[in-house]
Amino acid sequence: MGFVKNASILLTVTAMAGALAACGNSDKESGTGGEKLKKISLFQSKVEIAEPLEKLAETYKKETGNEVEVWGSAGDAYMTQLQAKLAAGEGPTIFSVGTGAEADKFKSYYADLTNESFAKDIAPNMALMDGDKVVGVPYGVEGYGLVYNKSLVDPKDVTDLDSFTKTLEKFKADGINGLSLSQEAYFLIGHIINTPFALQADPQDFIDKLNKGEVKMADTKEFQEFAKFMEAIRANTVNPMEVKYDTQMGDFATGKTAMVHQGNWSYGMLADYGDIGFDVGMMALPLAGNDKIAVGVASNWVVNNKADADQIKAANAFLSWLFTSESGKKAIVDEFKFIPAMTNIEAKELDPLSQTVFEATKAGNTIPWAHSYFPQGIIVNDLAPAAQDFFLSKDMTGEQFLNNLDAAWAKGAK
Repeated sequence: MGFVKNASILLTVTAMAGALAACGNSDKESGTGGEKLKKISLFQSKVEIAEPLEKLAETYKKETGNEVEVWGSAGDAYMTQLQAKLAAGEGPTIFSVGTGAEADKFKSYYADLTNESFAKDIAPNMALMDGDKVVGVPYGVEGYGLVYNKSLVDPKDVTDLDSFTKTLEKFKADGINGLSLSQEAYFLIGHIINTPFALQADPQDFIDKLNKGEVKMADTKEFQEFAKFMEAIRANTVNPMEVKYDTQMGDFATGKTAMVHQGNWSYGMLADYGDIGFDVGMMALPLAGNDKIAVGVASNWVVNNKADADQIKAANAFLSWLFTSESGKKAIVDEFKFIPAMTNIEAKELDPLSQTVFEATKAGNTIPWAHSYFPQGIIVNDLAPAAQDFFLSKDMTGEQFLNNLDAAWAKGAK
């Protein structure tokens, strides 16, 4: 599912305590081949994979003789309980963290994975890094862009602001909604505004400067063009303040809408309609010459560097097994339903949107999720209200919109 915190699509899990038992150890490099490694614990944040992860731990024990204790789930307080356990020195051996601000919060706990054999298989630009060190392995990837009806849209006709605007005008004249946004905060502004941020030379540095008031969106050319895209959307499409996610996808599935700004997770809703009668694709928002979709990592596996050396060794052995054994690779694709973030894992039966994301990821043909580094809550609390005002005020210029976004950012970044 998508990176949409306000819609509760990114779900979290909490823990119950688990005892860490010590076992023997030898000098072999991995958990395969009969070596007995120390028992480890694993704690993670996606409720969707809790059950298959338990089964995977059983498979790991059968194949290697080694134990991984998966800590159980109990609600929404994963981050709170993780923080408490780490601070008390009772943290899990392996745990999950999001990308961006959440990852930065816990980085003093990350073991260096750079020289582990599986690190070389992480797709380009997808590893969780601390400087030049690999410290986290992505669960999988998700991506978004312009999801389009192949019967109505040819990507060759939507390559810049001018062709994008003309396409929307043509559909409007034909009685079709050219592009749909919807009113939920991430689908209204959080995802689409990622593109001008991601196109900066150093998105994280730009966000840091924006937080300090050293740069403004209104003074930056990619944002100036973004405002023109938003003006074209407002002038030629159904007002997103009248559209909810399910309506957005329903109108797309029934041919009333030609494009939606959405992610691979939206295919699940399309599939509910059965045979929709057309093929779907995903292309870039063609802002400032961009031809890449936005691909990011919602969660990463990390190893607790406060664990003892034998536990860290056992944790690395488990991760190596997860990403290289047939059982582990199969679980990632078939049981967890992840789009692999590893170049050594094949995924043969992905839906068309996930396939596009997977191929872009392997090729490194992506732009990052810059919104991972936004100040916490700013999309929902500050940027969304400014976007709502823009879509409800037909006479607001794009320039005024950018000034309002800058003011909203300054307030939200305090």
